[in-house]
Amino acid sequence: MSQIPHGFGIAGFGYAFGADQNVEEVAGAYVPDPDRIFQWGYRTFHRAPDEVTATDLAAQAARDALARTSLAVDDVDLLVLATSEHPEYLHWDGSAALGRALGMDYGQTLLLNEGCASGVTGLGLVAGTLAIQPETSTVLFVAVNRVSEFHRNRMTVNNAVHSDGAVAAVLRRGHERNTWLATDQFTVPDLCDWFRTDYGGSVAPLPPEGWSSRTAPPGHVRVQEHFRKEPAKLREFGEAAVTRIVDVVDGACKRAGVGRDEVTHLIYINDPDGIADLAGPLGLPLERTSFELAKDHGHMGSADQLTALGELTAKGVVAPGDLVALTGISIGMRWYCTLVRA
Repeated sequence: MSQIPHGFGIAGFGYAFGADQNVEEVAGAYVPDPDRIFQWGYRTFHRAPDEVTATDLAAQAARDALARTSLAVDDVDLLVLATSEHPEYLHWDGSAALGRALGMDYGQTLLLNEGCASGVTGLGLVAGTLAIQPETSTVLFVAVNRVSEFHRNRMTVNNAVHSDGAVAAVLRRGHERNTWLATDQFTVPDLCDWFRTDYGGSVAPLPPEGWSSRTAPPGHVRVQEHFRKEPAKLREFGEAAVTRIVDVVDGACKRAGVGRDEVTHLIYINDPDGIADLAGPLGLPLERTSFELAKDHGHMGSADQLTALGELTAKGVVAPGDLVALTGISIGMRWYCTLVRA
């Protein structure tokens, strides 16, 4: 770490989750074919009360992280908010709103919104900030997902049950646990329209009369239309998706100067099937992945990987010296990976 002037480690974590919901008990309220949802392997997900906003969840997680590390908000040099859902308001900076909620009088904030990638790729941006700001030593990095059920049906966006939660990580320059090593990412821009929210932006500010997220076509319809419902091409894409994850892990390893065979743990987005598909190509058993955690949390967007890293570290599953790959696929379509040395 001493040889990397922009290096940092994670000094502590904090969390905030919506109330646990049993997938088998509530899936029928979201979709007419709940058996399809059950096949994804989720046991529970989190749903926040209607009055609880993304800012509320983010602030709760941030306060938890500050308390665990015996810090005050005045000790924070940079506040980062990574989001992955519809914002509470347009023309509005959620990182500033989080700063206000935490009682920050004056400070530097950063807002990231590259979907569920931002909770991982943002760590590389923090490294860049530390490289050009030698006076910055403590960063409060918060990732939050709060599904807007008006805009999206949390069980039809893609093959995941979307969930409400937040994680906060206190990043300290020179800290020697859970140290950042490298971040790599790339996009396939031709697929940028997949999983978008059609209504609420400047092109279509309002949905048509009678529209509801509960009955709108599921996200996989757009994927099928892209391939003109040709199963062979869709299978090819599925295989390429796995290959690209391996490629982006290799890219991060190259940047960090380590071999892929040195990676001891895989933390992917909370998608049990996806984790199972990736463990083999990366040469890892499922017990060294976030497979079981994914089943209990649901897909919390940008909060998935840091939540899993914090919980697996606390349980001793990730031990000092282990090399952890935080990776996934996000809107864009974006493949990404950050390597952390536990």
